[in-house]
Amino acid sequence: MKMKSYRDLNIYKDAHHLAIVVHKLSLLLPKFEMYEEGSQIRRSSKAISTAIVEGYGRKKYKADFLRFLTYAQSECDETIEHLDFLFETESLENEIRYNEIKGGYIKLSKQINKFIDWVEDNWNNFESE
Repeated sequence: MKMKSYRDLNIYKDAHHLAIVVHKLSLLLPKFEMYEEGSQIRRSSKAISTAIVEGYGRKKYKADFLRFLTYAQSECDETIEHLDFLFETESLENEIRYNEIKGGYIKLSKQINKFIDWVEDNWNNFESE
């Protein structure tokens, strides 16, 4: 696997896209949620891609890279939990939109897990420029 940048990683691309979607969605939440769940979900969704970026910057050290990928994984799970809270409290009423976004994060979670496994098993084959 040869990469020039973290931007070449599909997990980064997907995480970044989903964070933009969540940010825009959070601005449409009821006003009382703007600084509660809205703020939390914005932070956790953006933390996924930023952890991937930071980990990639430390990719010279396998343990650091894996640590930040694990952080990205946990932030992904946290974002799903915030989505669930918003939907179950009816602050997010659009069930179709909820399911689309949640499905995107479930898929991303699986992709991050697979990438972590790949890095663990193929570290010596990992090339970058």
